Amino acid sequence: MAKFDPFEVSVPHIAYALLGGFVVLFGMFSLFLREKLYIGEACWAFLFGVVIGPYGANIFNPRGWAGGNDETANLITLELTRVVLAIGVFAIGVELPKAYMRRHWQSLFFLLGPVMIWGWFVSAALIFALIPGLNFLSSLAVAACLTPTDPILAAAVVGGKYADKHVPAHIRHLLAAESGCNDGAAFPFLYISLYLILDNTTNDAIRDWFLKLWLYQIILGVVIGSLIGFGFRYLMKFSERHSLIDRHSYVAQYVSLALLSIGLTTLLGADDLLSAFACGAAFAWDGFFNRQTEESVFSSVIDLLFNIAAFVYVGAWMPFHTFQDAGTTLQVWRLVVLAVCVLILRRLPIMVALYKWIPDIKTFREAIFSGHFGPIGVGAVFISTLATEVLLDSPRTAEDEQIGLLAKTIQPICAFMVLCSITIHGLSIPSFSLGRRVHSVSRTWSRHTTATAHASRPDWMDHVRIAGNGIVVNRDAEDVGDLEMGLGG
Repeated sequence: MAKFDPFEVSVPHIAYALLGGFVVLFGMFSLFLREKLYIGEACWAFLFGVVIGPYGANIFNPRGWAGGNDETANLITLELTRVVLAIGVFAIGVELPKAYMRRHWQSLFFLLGPVMIWGWFVSAALIFALIPGLNFLSSLAVAACLTPTDPILAAAVVGGKYADKHVPAHIRHLLAAESGCNDGAAFPFLYISLYLILDNTTNDAIRDWFLKLWLYQIILGVVIGSLIGFGFRYLMKFSERHSLIDRHSYVAQYVSLALLSIGLTTLLGADDLLSAFACGAAFAWDGFFNRQTEESVFSSVIDLLFNIAAFVYVGAWMPFHTFQDAGTTLQVWRLVVLAVCVLILRRLPIMVALYKWIPDIKTFREAIFSGHFGPIGVGAVFISTLATEVLLDSPRTAEDEQIGLLAKTIQPICAFMVLCSITIHGLSIPSFSLGRRVHSVSRTWSRHTTATAHASRPDWMDHVRIAGNGIVVNRDAEDVGDLEMGLGG
């Protein structure tokens, strides 16, 4: 006779209950938490993850899923963060104004070029100065994980009501586009460091960097993502013209195309995150997809669920015990000083110095905000885990003490930076106001909407598209001028 045990508990069941319970409770009080306290889901989800994790109630332990096997734990972390980042950067690419990358390439060039290079070297210098066990090459590898702006934390913070009212649309678009690009754009910084560490000669490292990374991973990833995006955009238009697609299938593309792009590029060994962003940008290049999905809130729901799941996981995954370890030369006070210095010096000085050459940053105050706002989050967890896997797979790691030390310290350093960034960036948006209440551009085709009607409705209605009453389009300044001329005529 089979044993009847209705209270048998497994890890997946605990995960379902905890994650579902948190989403329900957060949703019940989301208006107050997000629109009154101005604290997004990232901070609350991360705190919840810490509370239920192994250093809190110890009822949700991601490392326990691997049965104590670090390699399996890293694989789980790597793939979870990969999927969350891919969907996040795809959504950013889709929701940018049409042809944004072509119109604003100069601003993005400065953010992905001089600003990232400055942040990489400054972070490496600080790590080298404050972590005595690491040499400069190892410090460069760690710094590469801290250089990109995290798209998940950026979306969770800049997407709030306070930012909508006080941060101009052109700054929000610029920071979103940067965060969508630079997780994938961080690969050159990471891999030149790893190749110099692991390859036999400098010539071998430079050869691998150009041939394997740039020509294969980066360029192939962008090409694959762009082709998928453009191809399915034309297919979607064809299906629309011939009435072959329903409305529900439009919004499903947020997940399916992101997974398709990272699946293909990962199979080929190319840059999957850059591919997902390129796919999203190409897919929505002419604004057709945005017009078709404008009345749907599905993408916001998907973003919310994946963001919460990611930060709950990161909170429970956070390796607090590694922050003070004599064997790796890590000490809490060193990490605190490092975090403060990195968050101040990584972006702010170079952004202030270069903002006059960045067309989308128009004032000194916008330069200060853009320099401050460079959150470190899920992307750093992904890149540091990827670097750890590359290091552990190398036969030189067991032979070289410095490489072994790097493999042990890269995740703890990045994890501490993520902890500090979630706290500081997640709570600091209300400290910045770039002028008077600034709204993103919104034009309605209805001539019956009145100020009284807007005043009488609750705040949460600002985030819901009202079918049939109006059309709100994400536009650049150039589009606004064209629209106003058309209305005036």
